[in-house]
Amino acid sequence: MTDTARTLTSPEAVKRLKKRRGADVRFRWYGLGAILIALGALAVLVFSIGTQGVSAATYHVVKFDIVLDPAEIAPEGDNAPEDIARNVEGFYGLARDNLLATFPEANESRATRQQLADFLTRLAVLPTAKQVARNPELVGSRMTMTAPLNDDLDLYLKGQGVRERRINTGAVTVTAASAEGTYRVSGNLESLAAAIKVAGQDRMEDASPLSVLLTAGSATGRLTGITDGSATMEMLTGNAQQFANARPVARVVLTGEGERTVSDNQIAWVLALKDMGRINRVPRWSLLTNSDSTYPELAGGLSAIVGSLWTMLVTALVAMPIGILAAVYLEEFAPRNRVTEFIEVNINNLAAVPSIVFGLLGAALYLNFLGMPRSAPLVGGLVLALMTFPVVIIAARAALKAVPPSVRSGALAVGASQMQTVFHHVVPLAAPGILTGAILGMARALGETAPLLLIGMVAFVGDVPKGPMDESTVMPVLIFSWSNNAERAWEPLTSAMIIILLAFLLLMNGLVVFLRRKYERRW
Repeated sequence: MTDTARTLTSPEAVKRLKKRRGADVRFRWYGLGAILIALGALAVLVFSIGTQGVSAATYHVVKFDIVLDPAEIAPEGDNAPEDIARNVEGFYGLARDNLLATFPEANESRATRQQLADFLTRLAVLPTAKQVARNPELVGSRMTMTAPLNDDLDLYLKGQGVRERRINTGAVTVTAASAEGTYRVSGNLESLAAAIKVAGQDRMEDASPLSVLLTAGSATGRLTGITDGSATMEMLTGNAQQFANARPVARVVLTGEGERTVSDNQIAWVLALKDMGRINRVPRWSLLTNSDSTYPELAGGLSAIVGSLWTMLVTALVAMPIGILAAVYLEEFAPRNRVTEFIEVNINNLAAVPSIVFGLLGAALYLNFLGMPRSAPLVGGLVLALMTFPVVIIAARAALKAVPPSVRSGALAVGASQMQTVFHHVVPLAAPGILTGAILGMARALGETAPLLLIGMVAFVGDVPKGPMDESTVMPVLIFSWSNNAERAWEPLTSAMIIILLAFLLLMNGLVVFLRRKYERRW
């Protein structure tokens, strides 16, 4: 056995070998653990956004069987199509009257009439007004109008916004107890009494008493007291006969009526409309077809989507050709001296500059100095182009460097000029890498918010921009605006718009993968 063999088989060498192998195993486990942590964080993010976004994918609409009374729809002197389209109040009045005819008990007071009128917003009837304006022959006929339900009631029907517990009470008997509309409920109510007691102990701190609603079909009553297997109830909608031979459902609302946005009467009415088949849950296509609105049930992201497309078009037309040509010059033609080294260092530094700095630069240069219009895709695209330049240049130079020197030498050897060598041979071979870097830079620009806030693209935009000079907003800014709204209905809408933005980003990244796999050459 030689001295080398003895050295390799000595206890010290074996111990060192085991230590190195143990370090290799630990490193692999560290890498696997890092991947699992990253995937776990991604899963939590996707689940959190997805669960809320799925809720916004559908909403509830209510149907109204109305007669298009000419006195309301097209009063004398206002019968032109444009006048009918603007007559939102007339269509809203017909819908409100239909609800009052369905629930006559709402006429008891001004407060109850207002609660019933809050079932839908005035602008919710605008699509119907435009439909009738396009078809004036419908005036005077009967039609079924469909409009989005109020966002608070929509959340209630989705099981959000109002905390409640549902209890199947079994068969009960409802009899009139007094002439004032009070009824006595008798039956097996022990489980209901126990649930009410537990609910009163478990619910959040609330200054208002909890509500207990008993529903059978389209009839709903509110319990006013429960003792010894019987209870007293006041009818909110419907009549006591509807409880006969029915197995009503008790709803113990854990939040007091004074502490929530949906009243007991509204809950009773919306449950009745649903039982009548007048409320349906349908896909929310309006999220992609409507522009922004102050009402969540009417809001959509079309103007922001189109604004993002216009902004990205301006960014691509400015950043990609200038950035690619700058990279070609620096890599293939520029002399190697201190000036080019200074330029290269500053390009690398610009890639790390916070995006808000580019927003400040854009506001000072384009808005204050050049006087360009605020909140326009043209200005937004130019600002994002400034931010995208370094990314495009660095990626393009890396792609040009990856082309083997033998390609250049071969082209020059057969008599090609340097210009021909670069643009006929080097650039086509580097094109997949150049396009990959450019698209990744565009994807980064698509998700930027801070620089666009500083040039005024946070403004409320109700119309779809028709060109790069029109007032506009973009998807990230719309997400920022919706997330700051106080109403709870904006939360699922914000998540849905985030999903749409992520879909655009995934599409762009998928395009990068496709181009790289299809055209990439390995040397």
